[in-house]
Parts: sequence; C-alpha cells; structure tokens
Amino acid sequence: MTVVTRFPPSPTGFLHIGSARTALFNWLYARHHNGVFLLRIEDTDKARSTQAAIDAIVDGMKWLGLNWDNNQELYLQSKHIARHTEIALEMLANGNAYKCYCSQQELEEMRSHQKANGLPMRYDGRWRDRDASDAPAGAPFVVRLKAPQTGETVVKDHVRGEVTVQNSQLDDMVLLRSDGSPTYMLSVVVDDHDMGVNHVIRGDDHFTNTFRQIQILKAMNWPVPEYAHIPLIHGSDGQKMSKRHGALGVDEYRKMGYLPDAVRNYLLRLGWSHGDDEVISTQQAIEWFNLEHIVSSPAKFDYVKLDSVNSHYMREMDDTKLSRAVAGMMDDTALSRAAAGMINDTALSRLVQGMPGLKQRAKNLKELADSALFYVLPRPLPLNDGAKKILTADAKAMLRLLRGVIDSVTDFSAYNIETAVKEYAIAQGKKLGDAAQPLRAALSGSNVSPPVFEVASILGKTETLARINDVLSDNV
Repeated sequence: MTVVTRFPPSPTGFLHIGSARTALFNWLYARHHNGVFLLRIEDTDKARSTQAAIDAIVDGMKWLGLNWDNNQELYLQSKHIARHTEIALEMLANGNAYKCYCSQQELEEMRSHQKANGLPMRYDGRWRDRDASDAPAGAPFVVRLKAPQTGETVVKDHVRGEVTVQNSQLDDMVLLRSDGSPTYMLSVVVDDHDMGVNHVIRGDDHFTNTFRQIQILKAMNWPVPEYAHIPLIHGSDGQKMSKRHGALGVDEYRKMGYLPDAVRNYLLRLGWSHGDDEVISTQQAIEWFNLEHIVSSPAKFDYVKLDSVNSHYMREMDDTKLSRAVAGMMDDTALSRAAAGMINDTALSRLVQGMPGLKQRAKNLKELADSALFYVLPRPLPLNDGAKKILTADAKAMLRLLRGVIDSVTDFSAYNIETAVKEYAIAQGKKLGDAAQPLRAALSGSNVSPPVFEVASILGKTETLARINDVLSDNV
C-alpha cells in the first residue's frame, strides 16, 4: 500500500506556525515511506476565504521546502461541493441518512430542555424515523446521518492509542444544511476518500471529530484511514499559544530572519524526538521520522531554542549563499534605503569575506544584516551613539596620526595592519585599544564590530582611508 497523507488548511489567514508543523509531519511521513503528500485548500467558507490567504499558504509551504505531489492543479475543496452533496444524497437514498425538518425554535427549545434537566446537549433524533409527510409543505430541512445508536466506535490512534466511544453518546450530525450546502464533516471525509488518503495526521483538536467521520466512512463502506493526532503547541509558560508566544504566520518568521531549514528542524523537535538529537538534517528527518515517536503531551514553543537552532544553521551555511540571503534581508531594513543599489559585486565580496566574523554573533538573518550593513552602506557612514561617544577630540587626533601608519602598510592583511598599529601605539605610550576603538568607530559606524583589523583588510586600503577621512572632516 502506498502511503498517502494530506495537509488541508483553510484559507482564512496566514499559514500558522502550528499548521506548518502539521504539514511537516505529513510531508515527512509520506517521504519516509516513498509515498504521496497532498495539499488541499479547504475554501468552502466563502465569507472568510481569500485568494491572498491561499497565496500565503502556497508561498509558506514553498519557503519551508514542503513540496506537494498534486501541484499540477491546486485542489480547492469548493470545486468538489457537487461531489460532497452527491454522497449525502446517496446516504439518504440507502437509508443511512434522513431529512430533519426541525425549525430553529424547536432546536432551541430542545437544548433548553436538555440543559434544564442535566441531559447531554445533542440532537434527540426526533425526525429519525418520521415520514417527510409529517412536515409542513415546503418546510426547509437538513440532511442528517442516521448514526448507529448501539455499539461503539473505536479510534486506533498512533499517538493516543485505542480510544472507544459508545455510539449512544453521539448524535445524528448534519451532512447537508438547509441551503443544500455540505458541512465540513462530510466534505473532509469525501475529499480524503476521493484523494486516496490513508493516513490522517492532524492536530489533537480534531480528535473528537474522528468518531463521527468514521461513522460516515462505515455508512459508505469506505476504508478507514490510520490516524495520528498531534498534541497542540503551547507557549513556553505552558499556556495556550498566542502571538506573544510565537503564534504567528510562517511569513513572519521569514521576515524575522529565520532560515527555512532551521524552522523545519525546530518544528520537527516540537512534539517528536530521536533520542537526544537536536540538529537533524532534512535527509535524516526523512530517514528517521515515524509516528511512534510523536509525544503525547503538548510541546512548548521556545524562541531561545529556535534562535539556537537557527544560529547553528547560519554558522554551517556556505558564506556566499548566506551573504546573498543577508543582502536580501537588507532590502527590508530602514537603513538599507541609503544602500539602494549598493549590493553590487564589490559589496557582496565584502560580505562574503566578512561573514565568518559576522555570523558567529547573530541569531537570525535580520541581526546579521544589521551588523553587516556597514560593509555595503555608501559613505559617509551614519554613526551610532556608541561610535559618537568614542570619537572624541583625542580619538580623532589619534586617527589623524593613524592615517599615515595605515597608508604605509603595503600588504594590506589584517595581521600586517594590526602589527603596524600596535607598533605605533606602543611607540606613543598608548594601549592598542586606544587606537583600535576610534578606528572601529570610523570603519563600522559603531562601537561594536568584528575584529577591526579584519574589517580594514576586507574594506581595503582605499575605502579604509576614505572612511577615516570622513570622520576627520566631520563629513558624517
């Protein structure tokens, strides 16, 4: 049997980070078994579904590298409403469903009675065995499943284990609304069957739906898929995940500068484990992933751990590839407006050379872009408050003298520059820092940077001297 999984988001907003984890688990399980991973857009809620949300879902999936196998034409649930309706009418014809003519007032009175008498709040089946001729002429109706009233429905779940519910606890759910539109519970079952889905991996919040969906499957004599319900993600404090915990769209994580490989790795470890392994490559994840190692308790989202994983991936990334990603991130920064058109071959070369010293300190691409901006900004560089504090009259006097020392260095390597500056500082009875700090401020516009002599070497003698001259001429 070929394993077929699916990810069925509703296009009513962004691709939520929790939904992205569900997509990842489905994708990995399919890839592990050389199976099929399908994407289905459940857009039947036309009042809330938007094309922008569909585009965001597709874009987020592509950014995460979760390619789906039915990408010739996006599967839109709304295009299959006629099929969903057909199945409801088929159940109506074979006696597995019936028309219910209850008015809204009757339903409200029924619920009020049940509440007042401490009874379970569910439809009481009053139209289950009545003839349609009992209804007023032209009265609206819904179509309900004629669910079994005795026996039990069993869910064999890869995470929860075997769970049983007595059928007497389940009521006759609506399949078709009074306007003829199919309900979610019907549509999802029909779509899964028609798409050949045989493994349903989804959030734990869908677990109770499973019992009812199995009843539809059995009414149609369709095979029941295997199920795995993933516990939800909570915040680091154990509370329901909110925006402050990280309940954001995938696109926000991209804007914050996280790498897709790192996000995938982190999401994988939210609710699944492989021993003590923390950093897991995509190939390893495909090889190792199974349903048995999904944990049964809610995972906790932790930005500190995400930052740690992301830092690792940045450090391991090829410097040229990382530099291009950083250059792209600069397009989103306010300061980069001044650098428009400056990410040319020379600027990119500086980024690549400077990347080993830059990427050790950053947690994400945004931080890396901010710290690397001085390599590509046009002169004169803006100075931050720390740099302005360093560049006192005495510091500028030191820079005037250093200008000649630096100009005299022929082989402009970091070692040679540092040697020349150190010898000069000692000769003047100064510490190396007395010379290095003003130089750092002039070259980077900041009081913090990678090793300053490395920076000077990467900038080259001409640019280094020009930046010193800008500071000395107060052209900043």
